[in-house]
Amino acid sequence: MRIGELAERTGTPPRLLRYYEEQGLIRACRRPNGYRDYDEATVDRVAQIRGLLEAGLPTRLIKKILPCLDQPRNIYFPDATPETLAELEGERERMDRRIECLTRNRDAISAYLDQVRRCRD
Repeated sequence: MRIGELAERTGTPPRLLRYYEEQGLIRACRRPNGYRDYDEATVDRVAQIRGLLEAGLPTRLIKKILPCLDQPRNIYFPDATPETLAELEGERERMDRRIECLTRNRDAISAYLDQVRRCRD
């Protein structure tokens, strides 16, 4: 598929898709006319990348862990230095804190909605 279709299917601007390609996060074949051609699996890959970016991971770290997210899951991390592992642990802890905060906020909103609905009935 061409970049415009990938952009539409993933909700990701073409400029950002080109950036992902520059960073080595996704790959495209080139057609004879020079247009990029992405395979179907790139749709899921872009969703993974966006999710990891939204979680706060930097692209350099995403590039390292993306191969571990492929199916079937063959965990192979040849350059897992102590620094990289520490960084991943730190990111996981930060995500855990964010999840806890989001859960508290969701529960507060749910309680508010429940109370409003009870008062209306």
